[in-house]
Amino acid sequence: MPSPWFGEFMGTLILILMGNGVCANVLLKRSKAEGGGWIVIAAGWGFAVFAGVFTAIACGSHDAHLNPAITLAIAVETGDFAKFAPYASAQLLGAFAGAVLAWLHFWPHWKVTDDPETKFAAFATSPAIPHRAANLASEAIGTFVLVLVAAALGSKAVSPGGAAPGLGPYLVGCLVWGIGLSLGGTTGYAINPARDLGPRLAHAVLPVAGKGRTNWKYAPVPVLGPLAGAALAGWLIRCVGF
Repeated sequence: MPSPWFGEFMGTLILILMGNGVCANVLLKRSKAEGGGWIVIAAGWGFAVFAGVFTAIACGSHDAHLNPAITLAIAVETGDFAKFAPYASAQLLGAFAGAVLAWLHFWPHWKVTDDPETKFAAFATSPAIPHRAANLASEAIGTFVLVLVAAALGSKAVSPGGAAPGLGPYLVGCLVWGIGLSLGGTTGYAINPARDLGPRLAHAVLPVAGKGRTNWKYAPVPVLGPLAGAALAGWLIRCVGF
């Protein structure tokens, strides 16, 4: 039965299956997309966003957040935190399930890929230059842009009569694509705690051939950074009155 929880679960599953899928497609050995580069990865994540949003809506979540940071931002904006825990649980489980499916999809490619760090990069994020404060700031800034611009896209000032039905997910997908191209190179732009934590958990428990460390030391950064940036954006939106 369609429900908001199921919609968030399924939408996030599709988001991560396609998003982690494009990372694996570009990074793993003997994939026909091997070496496709950052532009392909950023585009793939943008397309994954609108695919996930449409799936979430069809499966019962008209909110289609797919991201605990988005849910938190809206809670801060409205003062209503009732959806945060149930949505976050659905998003985290959906992200885990999506990562498992991506692992299965590329089953023979893990074994022929030698570098453990490359394999890990098809699951979760790592900083280009490890620097805890700078990495936190990067994740917070990227998520702040995501929340603020997404809210602006749907604001009355931009669309006084409301956006055309079905247009919003495409615009948000383009926004995520743009964030990846412009701000994503520092940390891999998690900008979504579930997007990083769910696949990181999957990497830790799955029998990925030749895998290395899961890097739990870095794991708080793509969780706390996005939550902080989202909360700040939610507060600003509340003050401005989008």
